[in-house]
Amino acid sequence: MIPNFEKIECNDFVSMVSPRIPMLRVLTISVYFVFTIFLLILFGCFSISSARTENVNVGALINYDSRIGKEMKTALKLAGQKFNKSSNRAFLHFKNPRESPIEALYAAEELVKEKNAQFIVSTGTWAETALVATYGNRTKVPIISFAGPTIEKSIVEQQWPFLVHIFPDTKQQIKCIADIITTFHWRKVVAIYEVDDSGAFSLLSDALSAVGVEIEHRLVLPPFSSLSDPNTFVRQEAQKLLTKQARVFVVLKTSLEMSVVLFKEANELGLVQKDSAWIISDPLAGLLDSVNSSVISSMEGSIGVTTHFSENGRLFREFKQNFRRIFRSDYPEEDNFEPSVFALRVYDVMNAIIMAAKKSNSGESNLEALLSTDFAGLSGRISFDGGELIVQPFALKIVNVVGKKYKEVGILSSNTEERPVKWYEFDLINWPGDLRRVPKGWSMPNEAKPLRIGVPGRTSFEKFVKVTGNSSIHSYSYSGFCIDIFFEVVKIVENDYPLPYEFVPFLGTYDELVNCVANKTFDAVVGDVTILANRSSFVEFTQPFTESGLTMLVTVNSRARNTAWIFIKPFSGGMWAVTGAVFLYTVLIVWLLEREMNPEFEGPWWNQLNTALWFTCCSLFFAHREKVYNNYTRIVVLVWLFVVLVLTSSYTASLSSLLTVPRITPSISEIQLLKDQNAKIGCDGDSFVRKYLENVLGFHPDNIRTVDSEYKYPKEFETGNISAAFLELPYQKAFLNHYCTGYTVSGNTSSVAGDRFGGLGFVFQKGSPITEDVSRAILTLSENGKLKELELEYISPTRKCVQNADMMENLSWESFWALFIFSVGTSAICYLLFSVHQLYEQWHRE
Repeated sequence: MIPNFEKIECNDFVSMVSPRIPMLRVLTISVYFVFTIFLLILFGCFSISSARTENVNVGALINYDSRIGKEMKTALKLAGQKFNKSSNRAFLHFKNPRESPIEALYAAEELVKEKNAQFIVSTGTWAETALVATYGNRTKVPIISFAGPTIEKSIVEQQWPFLVHIFPDTKQQIKCIADIITTFHWRKVVAIYEVDDSGAFSLLSDALSAVGVEIEHRLVLPPFSSLSDPNTFVRQEAQKLLTKQARVFVVLKTSLEMSVVLFKEANELGLVQKDSAWIISDPLAGLLDSVNSSVISSMEGSIGVTTHFSENGRLFREFKQNFRRIFRSDYPEEDNFEPSVFALRVYDVMNAIIMAAKKSNSGESNLEALLSTDFAGLSGRISFDGGELIVQPFALKIVNVVGKKYKEVGILSSNTEERPVKWYEFDLINWPGDLRRVPKGWSMPNEAKPLRIGVPGRTSFEKFVKVTGNSSIHSYSYSGFCIDIFFEVVKIVENDYPLPYEFVPFLGTYDELVNCVANKTFDAVVGDVTILANRSSFVEFTQPFTESGLTMLVTVNSRARNTAWIFIKPFSGGMWAVTGAVFLYTVLIVWLLEREMNPEFEGPWWNQLNTALWFTCCSLFFAHREKVYNNYTRIVVLVWLFVVLVLTSSYTASLSSLLTVPRITPSISEIQLLKDQNAKIGCDGDSFVRKYLENVLGFHPDNIRTVDSEYKYPKEFETGNISAAFLELPYQKAFLNHYCTGYTVSGNTSSVAGDRFGGLGFVFQKGSPITEDVSRAILTLSENGKLKELELEYISPTRKCVQNADMMENLSWESFWALFIFSVGTSAICYLLFSVHQLYEQWHRE
């Protein structure tokens, strides 16, 4: 059913609703007003919240008068501009404390109080950072420092909890530098650095002392800004380096401005030349991209160790392009506009601060928010651990300055255990002076003082070292085997450089003399010093110039031995057999040649052989009387008689020797016999031998007598004061070459003193670069025969001793094989000719 609607006219409708219009209008306006107020409140709250979260005030204490400071300021501005492109705002407030800790503290207070700084970036020294960090503790403002502390990490965290370290990888760089130095076997270095408290020198000193490298000198330069005339000051300081031996220079933390002056003056003084080496670290090594060609060419041949970063990727290219634009605009006076690792590192730090500022509104403190950041930055993966920046992967770049540029030699990364470079490929390195080999790393100083060389003034054997002269006027002369070797060594060394020296006689023991080198009383020792392990721990020895070992010297017995069968000993068994065979062969030939012509060879064949045998036997004593009818027989007999003459002469000489030499036997052949008999023994009291006899061979100290001269040993033996003498091998040779008739070396000594020592050598201070050159010269003397010549001159036996020392052994047939072949061959040829002659006559008769 459709309801009925009543038709309503328009006028009627208006008249019907008109009384209600004011009420609707009021209601509508009220709703709109409330809604507008709500939106305004919501927008205001959102705006306040947004401003609190994404606006950040950052204070920066930067010395932007320096190249690094300029780069850091530019990088901070670049990071801030990137952040400000959105609705966010980063307010950067720069202060230049000018390397003054007090000004740095005042600047930090101003930044916090007046600029409401939430973070402070400090690029000054550790002294500046320590004061600013103390203020940061009070205000709970994180202090981000690029200065490395000199104290333990745990102490820093406890004393300055709001301090965050963003300093370079100093420890790793120092370790790499120490590895380079030891790889090239440099023993002394000079450390150069601009005065600061970064602790780099202390780290270098510890690293080098651990591998036995000495820092001969350290050149400490004041801050560059404090010098009114840097060139003059640096030149005066660098001139001191000319008086040092070391030519390996390690440049630690030094400003770019100071480094430019340093290399300029070093080049003018000739310190950057052949056989020198320069190693540079950050910040200088990291700024090689930032200097002009003239500056980098002054560093030619230097090796640099710096932090490595990847130059690939879109983000780096964008950063580099924007950095160059801003840097060129702000600092048009600079020659190079490339960013270094310091710019990248501070850019990453600014990004970390911005991220931390966003997090801090969620309830975290600024410090907690900063330390919890973790992101991929331009210099690597950025994170923090215990208040320290961690960059992964860690990498060091090793570079070599060549001409007006540099090249990468290798990269040492935490991702690999491989060495950064194969150092034996020397063609990879261009050294100063265009040297094609590894520099020696040292040189004799321009105004070198003569080497003070200690010489044993009281020796037991004068053939080795002899000092004569007048002590009252300090005039001495030096001679002997060891002295002449040193003279020859100096001649070889002085082909490369002058080696001034002066001898100083020393009357103490050998151990005391060696200690004088260790405590630097003497620069070296020249003499008959034995190379021992305990001495090598605090001094350096050269290559030994003669062998050394312990021998036991005893008197000889004159007792005769049992000589019943000595008459067969001149010839060996083989000699007797070969002689008999040749004899029988000669008998056969004589019989064959004489049996048809000689009437004495008539009768049965055994009769003929008897005659031939008797004839040949008589020839042994030159007593044969039988007449020879065949000319061929005469030739055979003549050769045989010559053989007999040689054999009988040799037999007589050998038998005579055997009848006399066997009487020379040692009176004592075993060391144990000396101990069992509680016998007295002698040795050189100034040498180490006495301690060796007590501690190693087990002799009682009361049974060891000191004999201080080679001329006293015979009397000690004659009087029975000693039964044996223990001498080092070179001394034993010298003694027996003079006293050869009554003494001998015990035959079993080699097992006693298996007792081989290091030989005799010259002594130099630990780390002395001269040691290697002297050792090489000794090897040269050994190879060219000069060392053997000197040994024969001083230690060669007399003619009498040579005759007595020639112990004749059994003569063997090998010594006479040519004689036997000659005899057998002659007999065979004669018989062959005789047979041909017989056949010819028989054929002629037929």
